[in-house]
Amino acid sequence: MKLLRVGAAGAERPALLDDEGILRDLSGIVPEIDGGLLADDAALGRIRAAAGSGELPVLDADGLRIGPPLARIGKIVCIGLNYHDHARETGAEPPAEPVIFFKAPDTVVGPNDTVLVPRGSTKTDWEVELAVVIGRTARYLESAEEALAHVAGYVVSNDVSEREFQMERGGTWDKGKNCETFNPLGPWLVTADEVPDPQNLPLRLWVNGELKQNGTTAEQIFPVAEVVRYVSRFMTLYPGDVINTGTPAGVAMGRPEPKPYLRAGDVVELEVGGLGRQRQRVDNA
Repeated sequence: MKLLRVGAAGAERPALLDDEGILRDLSGIVPEIDGGLLADDAALGRIRAAAGSGELPVLDADGLRIGPPLARIGKIVCIGLNYHDHARETGAEPPAEPVIFFKAPDTVVGPNDTVLVPRGSTKTDWEVELAVVIGRTARYLESAEEALAHVAGYVVSNDVSEREFQMERGGTWDKGKNCETFNPLGPWLVTADEVPDPQNLPLRLWVNGELKQNGTTAEQIFPVAEVVRYVSRFMTLYPGDVINTGTPAGVAMGRPEPKPYLRAGDVVELEVGGLGRQRQRVDNA
């Protein structure tokens, strides 16, 4: 299933994109798409049955904003330097264990919402990523199979980053990762049953129509199952938590000088195979 939330920011309603690409209203079936729903097999079953019946009300998609596909996100765990080609382009050694940092849930915006360059920024960068959404409480998972059984679905993420704040201002990476609008998410949450192999997904990103990133999750140093298993050894993962699993080569930071960091007026488009496409216009904060 492709689950999404539509409407004005802060007033989104749950929806479903059916197999024919028709937008359907779920608000008569469930109140929200959040961790509570993802952990509720009975509620998900009601959605599947209603979708199969073809009786869900149709929504007019014209001019309708698509919001983040998940409400009330608990935490966003991010994995750094998780692609062999991205490590090579930045001159970094592939990590022996996953690099973990966090983004605050309030960085999340809709897939087509404006991305803001922070005040004083000269190094705002893009990162197309596969994001994993947790559907069952995960503690001390032991195997890849167990890890994947705790995944509710997958979604496109843009892990927007300010590289000076991240790398040159001391402390942890968090200063360059948590600026306003720095995590466009969506358009849909695609349930795990529709993604049989998360290690076989193409990822692409364009800036002003020019292809910048063209990678595949097959390049991940730590695959999705290992990331979920590993993270569960250090913290409890709850339904509705999100894991951004890293970005392939092609970010501005990895390019020759003058590096083409984002400026107001730029347009960023990105996609992950089968998970939909985002489009953001960049503006100044």
